[in-house]
Amino acid sequence: MRLENKKVIALVSKDFEDLELWYPLMRLQEEGAVVHLVGEEAGVEYPGKYGVPAKSDYSFDQIDPAEYDGILVPGGWSPDKLRRYDSVIQMVRHMDDNHKPIGQICHAGWVLISADIIQGRKVTSTPGIKDDMMNAGATWVDEAVVVDGHIVSARRPPDLPPYAKAYADLLAEQ
Repeated sequence: MRLENKKVIALVSKDFEDLELWYPLMRLQEEGAVVHLVGEEAGVEYPGKYGVPAKSDYSFDQIDPAEYDGILVPGGWSPDKLRRYDSVIQMVRHMDDNHKPIGQICHAGWVLISADIIQGRKVTSTPGIKDDMMNAGATWVDEAVVVDGHIVSARRPPDLPPYAKAYADLLAEQ
């Protein structure tokens, strides 16, 4: 399995987009990666937008991002909550500083904006935050998946198959 010995953080908070968390998580696990759900508190069930819960393995403050090979930020309404935590911003910045894969889909771009890491980068997102992405200095394109260095971005759930594949491919190269 090509992702054996890879560890990934999957951020979770109330009102995450169910498919945007579970699809890439399961795809990475199928290839042997260990994916930890990381939320504000450990052992808490966070409800997704459509009711599928996700129980966090760890809290934001319990993990050391240096022990991980990448991070996934799902969309939904949770990115607006996630970006308010300094520990989340520091995790994303750590991944960026160390050129480790960062996956973001839909509204997850808000977290990258708050981490101040998308200026000069080519990205996509839900069209609903296109202006936010561009105002943060990114070049926004309307494509299913965009890979710019170690950042993999996608628009919305129909783009999950190529998004998860692109992220897994990038993770395998690390």
